[in-house]
Formats: sequence, structure tokens, C-alpha cells
Amino acid sequence: MTFHTPTGAYCAVENVDLAVDRGAFVSIIGHSGCGKTTVLNIVAGLLEATEGIVLLDGREVRGPGPDRAVVFQNHSLLPWLTVYENVRLAVDKVFRDRKTRAERHEWTLYNLELTHLAAAKDKRPSEISGGMKQRVGIARALAMEPKVLLMDEPFGALDALTRAHLQDSVMEIHARLGNTVLMITHDVDEAVLLSDAIVLMTNGPAATVGEVVPVDLARPRDRVALTAEARYHQLRGRVLEFLYRRQMRPAA
Repeated sequence: MTFHTPTGAYCAVENVDLAVDRGAFVSIIGHSGCGKTTVLNIVAGLLEATEGIVLLDGREVRGPGPDRAVVFQNHSLLPWLTVYENVRLAVDKVFRDRKTRAERHEWTLYNLELTHLAAAKDKRPSEISGGMKQRVGIARALAMEPKVLLMDEPFGALDALTRAHLQDSVMEIHARLGNTVLMITHDVDEAVLLSDAIVLMTNGPAATVGEVVPVDLARPRDRVALTAEARYHQLRGRVLEFLYRRQMRPAA
């Protein structure tokens, strides 16, 4: 992906070759400026790659679509709508011709229950916490029934306790739905806890995939129990070693 800037062409990422299995939870991690969000935006169809393509179920991605839902760090809720209405907006957009009004209502409620928001469905964004706002963003994305859920540092702005609760919720949802997830994070512990594989990006410009680390920890995962597992610490150490010693020389 090359951007044209006032000082000339800037190659953000190059030779990014990545395959993601159906139902896998994959995290992308790397230093700031390594092109993580650029890769996510290309998959989402928000950017068109300068060279190369994205394939989803064998079909080329051409622009945004309901088969890929994005959860941003900023929850991007409409403040004049209730929690229910924010989620229903996406449901109506995607399923207007495929579900009846009653079915769309039930589907909205189902996704609110899935994200533990049923009790807050009539509240507006100003009346709920930051963690609950992010839950609404996740509920809205899941309600679109996407083939791939894309998350760009969805917990980055939250306090540690709220972040932990949301991580547990995401693991629970992923276990129940078996959806494919591609998540950007700066948090090594978060990546190891949630992922089936961690994609390690080299530093930019012209960043690329330096290494893909399979996370072979059994599911379901308990964050407290994992702290006593040697394999957890081995995986964590491997990611940290790459980020702080090898990010410029992935073959070293």
C-alpha cells in the first residue's frame, strides 16, 4: 500500500501475504507505524491496495460490505439513539429485505443479550459507561452477521478492569459463534490470551509480516490460570523478543 504525500510516495506495507482460517481469532501486533491499521482497512474495503488483492471465501473484496464488520477504538455511536436503536440501525440496513420487522426486532434483542446489554437497551450513550459503549459497538457489528469481525484496538481506551471484562466477553462470544476475528492490538498479554495466531509486523515504512506465532493454548482460557502455565510465558516471551529485538530483522 503506497500513499502519495507532499514529500513523495510512502510505502506503508509491502509483500503482506496472510491466510486466515475460518473461525480463527487472529491478532496483528507491532510498533506504531507498522501498518496494522492499513492492513485492517484494506481487508475492510476502506482502502484499496496499490498492488494485490484480498480474497474472502474465494471472492475478491471490492469496497466495504456487510460480510466484514469493523469495531473501532472509538465506539462511534449515534448519541441521540438508544442502545437498542444503535444496534437496530445496522440490522435494518443489512436485513431489511431478508427479515420481517418482528424478526429484526428479535435479532436485535438477541445480540444485545449476547453482549450483556439487554438491561441497558433503552439508555442513550451518554447514560452508559465506556465499556458498555464498546459492547454496543460489538453488538452492532455482530448483528450484521459478518463472515469476518475486524477490531481495531477495541479496548485501547478502557481501564484495565473494564478491558479484562470485555476480553472475557469476546472470548465467550467467539466460543459461542465460532466467527472469524482479525484484531489489532498493542497489548502482548491480550494477544496471547485471545488469539489462535499472532501476526507480528516489522517496523515501517514498507512493513511486512515478520512472523506468525501459533497460540496452542487450550480453550476455554482462564486469565488467572494461564499465569501459572509455562507455555503462556513462552509465547509471551516470543512475541516480546520479536517486538524489542528482531522487528527490524525478522530473519535474525
